[in-house]
This record gives sequence, C-alpha cells and structure tokens, in this order.
Amino acid sequence: MDLRVPRLPKRTRRAAAALGAAVLLAATGTWTATASDTPRPHRTDRVQTMADGTRVDTSYFTSGGGGRRPAVLLAHGFGGSKDDLRAQAEDLAGHGYAVLTWSARGFGRSTGKIGLNDPAHEVTDVSRLIDWLAKRPEVRLDKPGDPRVGIAGGSYGGAISLLAAGHDPRVDAIAPAVTYWDLSDALFPNGVFKKLWTGVFFNSGGGCGKFEPALCAMYQRVAQSGVPDADARALLQRRSPAAVADRIKVPTLLFQGQTDSLFTLAQSDAAERAIRAGGAPVKVDWIAGGHDGGDLETDRVQGRVRDWFDHYLKGESTGTGPAFRITRTGGVDSTDGSTRSRGATADAYPGLRGDPRTIPLTGREQRVANPAGASPPAVSALPGLGGGGLAQLSALGTGVSLDFPGQYAKFDAPPQRTALRITGSPTARVHVKSTSPDAVLFAKLYDVGPGGSQVLPGQLVTPLKVTGAKAGKDVTVTLPPVDHEVQQGHHLRLVLATTDLAYASPTAPATYTLSLKGPLSVPTAPAVTTAATPLPSWVWWLPLAGAGAALVLLLTARRRTTAPAPDPELAEVPLVITDLSKRYAKSSDRYAVRDLSFRVDKGQVLGLLGPNGAGKTTTLRMLMGLIRPDGGEIRVFGHAIRPGATVLSRVGAFVEGAGFLPHLTGRENMELYWRATGRPPEDAHLAEALEIAGLGDALARAVRTYSQGMRQRLAIAQAMLGLPDLLILDEPTNGLDPPQIREMREVLIRYAAAGRTVIVSSHLLAEVEQSCTHLVVMDRGRLVQAGPVGEIVGSGDTLLVGTGTPLADPVVEKVAALDGVASAVPAEDGLLIRLEPGHTAGGLVVDLVRLEVPVLSVGPHRRLEDAFLTLIGGSA
Repeated sequence: MDLRVPRLPKRTRRAAAALGAAVLLAATGTWTATASDTPRPHRTDRVQTMADGTRVDTSYFTSGGGGRRPAVLLAHGFGGSKDDLRAQAEDLAGHGYAVLTWSARGFGRSTGKIGLNDPAHEVTDVSRLIDWLAKRPEVRLDKPGDPRVGIAGGSYGGAISLLAAGHDPRVDAIAPAVTYWDLSDALFPNGVFKKLWTGVFFNSGGGCGKFEPALCAMYQRVAQSGVPDADARALLQRRSPAAVADRIKVPTLLFQGQTDSLFTLAQSDAAERAIRAGGAPVKVDWIAGGHDGGDLETDRVQGRVRDWFDHYLKGESTGTGPAFRITRTGGVDSTDGSTRSRGATADAYPGLRGDPRTIPLTGREQRVANPAGASPPAVSALPGLGGGGLAQLSALGTGVSLDFPGQYAKFDAPPQRTALRITGSPTARVHVKSTSPDAVLFAKLYDVGPGGSQVLPGQLVTPLKVTGAKAGKDVTVTLPPVDHEVQQGHHLRLVLATTDLAYASPTAPATYTLSLKGPLSVPTAPAVTTAATPLPSWVWWLPLAGAGAALVLLLTARRRTTAPAPDPELAEVPLVITDLSKRYAKSSDRYAVRDLSFRVDKGQVLGLLGPNGAGKTTTLRMLMGLIRPDGGEIRVFGHAIRPGATVLSRVGAFVEGAGFLPHLTGRENMELYWRATGRPPEDAHLAEALEIAGLGDALARAVRTYSQGMRQRLAIAQAMLGLPDLLILDEPTNGLDPPQIREMREVLIRYAAAGRTVIVSSHLLAEVEQSCTHLVVMDRGRLVQAGPVGEIVGSGDTLLVGTGTPLADPVVEKVAALDGVASAVPAEDGLLIRLEPGHTAGGLVVDLVRLEVPVLSVGPHRRLEDAFLTLIGGSA
C-alpha cells in the first residue's frame, strides 16, 4: 500500500489496497456479534439431503429455556459459507431465536453446482429447510407445517431472502442487505457488460466449472463478445427477486451500500417501490460501506435486524427505526484515522428523484473518440484493487478518477452560491450522434473545487448504450444515485466518456458527437435531516466559561496546526524522531510510546523490533501522519510530519497487503495503480521498481497465477513506484517460504543500495539480522537500544551461561535480582544474562556460584535472537 498519493487515514487506505473483491463478496452480510457473558448457545451440525440428492451442510443454534420461539434463517455472501455466520447466529440464538445457517450449493461443504439462486435449486433448498424447522419442537408454528420464520443475509444471501419470500408464503419477515433486485440490471446495466465484477463473480465462485452449465455457457459467451445478449439477460432475470416482485408480501428491511459499484442504491430503490406497491411494510437504510469496501456498520446493522425480527416475529413493541436512514460521512478523526459518520433520517423514503433542483449546464458541441480496442480505458471504481478505497477517498474530497483527453466531453454548471446536498440520481438530456450504429458512453457527475480538482462521488459511473445513434438521438442520462454535499464555491461537471475499465466497450473505433439538450436535474430530498448532536448542559450553565475556553482554543489553534519550519540541517536525513510520546487516551497515564528518540540515515536498512505491545505500530502510524503524537516530533528530510504533510510524497509504505485485479498481468496492475494516483507516468519509474522486485517474465502473466511470494513482491514493487526516498515495510515476509524470504531480502538490499532508506518492522529475527544494517529495539513504548546490527549482536554486555540443565524459575528470578544484572532469560543451553554498565563476567560468576547455579561455561552470545531476548528482559 502506497501512502504517497494520496495520504489518508489507515482505515481508508486499508479499504483501497487490502480488500480483495472475492473476500468482500464472501464477507458482505456477515455481521459480527458483540461479545457477552451469556453462555454460548447449543450448536448442532447436520447435512441435509435435498430432493435431487444435493447435500446441504447446516448448523442449528438454540439457547436454553423452554417454550417455542421464532426461527431465523441466515444466508451467507457469495464465496462464503455457513461458518461466516456463526457469530450472528449465536447472538440471535441468545436473544431467543432458533437459528439455522447453511452453506449454499457449491460453497463450503455443500455439494451441487452454483445456480445464482436458481428457483429450482437454491430457492427450493430454502423451502426444504423451512420444512425441517417446522418439525422442530422448539420452533413456534403459525399452523402445522408453517413455522414463524424470518430470513436475513447480505449480497448473495440477501437475494435468497427476497426470492424465498416471493416463492414460499411461510416466510414472515426479511432483512436483505447490499444485494440485487435484478441481477441482469446489476451485471448488464443499460445493456453494457460490467466485465470486471462479473469476472469476480465467476472466479471467486471457483471458476466457470463450479456453476450450472447454462450459467457457465452464458458467461463465456458474453465475456468473449463483450455484449450481453437477450438470452443472457433473460437467464439472470429469472433468478432475480424482481421476477417475483408481486409475490413478496412480508415486512422487508432493506440495507444498501453507498460504496458499491456492483449493486448500487438503484437496486434497493427498485425493491422498495415494488414491495411497497404490494402492500408490505418496507424500510430502507443506506449504510456507509458496500462491495467496494468501507464501513459495513456491523453492530448497528445487526442491532436493527434484531429489532426488526423482534417486532415482526415475536410481536414485541420494539421500534423498527425510521422509514429511511442514511449514514453520512463527516470527515476524519485525526487522532485515530477513523471516518466520522452521522445518521440522517426521514419519515418516508424519498426515492431517487425527490425534490429535484434544476441547474443549468454550459458547453459547446463536442466530438470525442472511442479508441480502437477501447484502450486506454478511463478509471473509476476498481473491484479488487481499491474500489472501496477510491469510493471512500471521494467521500473525503480526494479525486482519483482518470479520463483521457479526446475520449470524453464535459459540460459545466456555475459555482454553487450555497452548499447543495444531492440525495438520489441526477438526470440530464443530451444529444448523441455516432459514426457507428450504436454508441456506448459512461456518464459521471464530478464535484469540482475552486482550484479545478474534481471528485467523483462514490467513484460511480452510469453506462449508457444508445442504439440508433448514427442518425442522432436525444437521450436522458440517469446518473448514479449518491448522497453527496457540494460545498459553496464548488460546481458540478457532467462528463460523458467513451471507455471505462470496469466495463466492456465497443472495440471498433468510432467518433461520437455530443451536445446538451437541457439542464441538470438534481434530487435534494430536503426531508432527510441529520439529527443535531445535543450540547453539554454546562454550555448553558456556564456560558462565560465556555466563551473563555473557546477564546483559549482560538488563540492556541495557530500554534497547534501550523507546522514548524523545515530544518535545513536535516534536509538530507530521512528520519529523525525526538522525544516522541503517545498516550492510549487523552486523559490516560498509560503510554503506547514514550520519550522515543532515534535517527535513520541514508542507505540504511533499519529493523524495528519489539514484542507485541512495544509501540512499533503506533510509531509507524505517527511516522506516516495517520495519528498525531501527544509529545515530541518526527522529521522526514527536515520537515515536521503532520497529517497530509507534503513531504510524505517522498515516503512509500506497504503495511497491509495489496489487492490486485486477478485477470490483469502484474505490469498492467502496476500501470493501472499509478494511473489512479493521477501523477505523470514518467514519475512512476515503473521499470526500476519492477527490476528491483525481480519478477522477470512473470510480469506478463495474470496475477491470478502468482504464488503468494510473487504477489508479495509485486506489492512491494507497488510501494516502490516513484522510487520513494524512504520506504516503510510492515512484515514484508509474512506468508513466504524460506526461498521467497531470501528473495525478499535481496529486494530490500538492492533498493537501499542506491542511497535510499528502508525501515522494516518484522518478527523474523534471523532474517532481520541478515537484511538490516541497523536496529531499533523497543519495549513497552520505550527505546531499549539502537545502533548497527553488529554492535547489538556482538555487544559484550550479554553473556550465555551454560548450565547443562534448565534452571527453576525461582533460581532465574534470584539471578535477575543480582546487583549488576539488567535481565536474565532462560535459554535452551542455560541462561542469557545482560549486565549493567561497569559490571564484569568475573563478578557474575562469583554470584552464580554463591547461588549454587551449576555453571559449565560462560561466554558472549552472537545471535540477534539472544540479544533481543536479553534486551527486552523476556517480555516477548
């Protein structure tokens, strides 16, 4: 993960680089239970055989207590299994439900082919599971064979809850999350093939062969042609909840993600309209996260699902929340890097067109090119390569989209005189004329700042296929639904691009002529209001004190927020840390880091060592500007580090792992990543970074064929893009075998050989000893020792005392308490003893004999592991 462009909180970057799309698909809909002191519910595992012989693996959870209770079925996300749902199942069982989880066909230990919720298979399986629940003596029945039952699930599991409600009238309430209403519309929006996400679906499911033959054939046909045909659309539509819209008659709580280029907010909007038209109660909740990453709001969502079932399954008077709720981002907490968020609500769901506001657009008629081969493509959301990160960055005001000159037209609105909140789908009318029979365009609505920087809300685009465009055609462009505030002085920009990386575009070259046919219509939904945070009572009781405190803050704010001037004497020094301290909490006396000072010079490979809790991660987070220290200072090349400091552009980091698009080659992934940063291609130094990584011919292969070691080296190379002067690596050898570790060692040595500097945090002491030139050893937040590896390993103050047999703990404690002994740690061959300055081995031997320690030999140690253990006194 590269911290240089842009420099953002760790949680945001984590979403951008670490969350692979397949993992997100599996995890979506898995809500983690909060730990409690109540006994764990009883669990029974059972394999149930379906009518066609398919074996479905299930787990059944119940808690103590007599009497019958409602049942809940929990469905997992795509690529997951029943095991993902154990925590939520135990939580609901402890809350008085009988809970059944299962692995869908083709997942976990269940047999069968994946049918994408085929009514003849997966949906029928749910009905058979309801049959089984109806026979359980602890499950409440509405009538014989009809249990009181609700279904919840996310993504793939959310769709099965909707489908089951439409096919089986025994379902009483559902709570689907971040799922689809029409899978054809989700994967083929407006007739355009969403190639990256569709590829993720079929590959995270285990490959085409794991699917029903009709689905496999459909995917191969569409992936090859790039065009979804009528049969493909019909196949997916039959397996979509929309196919049974008029039969879903149960209370429905819909959660949908705002950072989701797979299943957008338009999917839950269509579901809400259809279910409400059928007369069932329905409520909508737009959460912060989604398939592209972000915060899934696990605890809040799980609590609301539980309240929903309490109300509709148990018949309790529990409130079910507002008709519409949305989570809005309110910036970043600089103390811990977390994203601030608040809920906004309305008494009625406003839809995606509520209270539109007309905004004029200007721009001449423009001619744009669809390039041959649809390359190079524009970049918006990137499934598996930071899509979530990009979406979160856009919410925080950072522009990361990429459009190529000559391949897009733009139309601008005037600057906003007051702030404007967009809630829903803006629309515009344009005229499209093409040299080809049809045209494919990708519409985006940018928020453009006064300085020209532009942000794409949610990193979302709308694909648009215009048939009969050769003669010219007026079309309505419906832009992606978002919730986004355009600040005063900013303006909106409508962009129509000819390509997008996530979608299939026509490969034949063509020219499109684009012009405006009307203004922009922006939904505002003013009824959706954010609750104000109540002020503390003392603000009203003590207004003078409050005013005085505000005055003090005003007078000191400049001193706190203005960075110190650069130190010219340190301009060539990569890192100097002076008296650095960070408390666990503002009012706490406990320190994560305390009075830490050390210096790193050019060309060094520094190993940062310490046991768990030593403060290494906290130090790195302060170094990267993610959190502020409570005391002391960090200077990088003479510049004081603050969140967003410009000098961080000279720092590269790999601290979480990186996500790559599996279908692209290693080189293509690197090129795409650098393009997404918005920096000039010549600044990437791609060839140098790849040469250092040493991947050779593998760069031309798809990343899905890479071993773990090759992926790790590619991720390191990604952090090296731009050849940062200071490179920070956290556990770069995790998951590598010995040959791969040796290769990684050579990578680091080669990188530092050119005069650059590397800081490595690692627990592999033998590897650090071979690859690092210098060490910093920390323990309990403090510096224990710093210096060249040779000096620390070969220091004469640490002795290995051979005893032949292990010593009892009381004897070791007595040795550690001797005058002149800094620490004593049991070793395989005896005892490692670190002496305090001024004390000698001769005096130590006398004391050991007095304690009747069977001394066989005394000599200096020569291993970093020994030195490390003695330095930290065994606290590891």
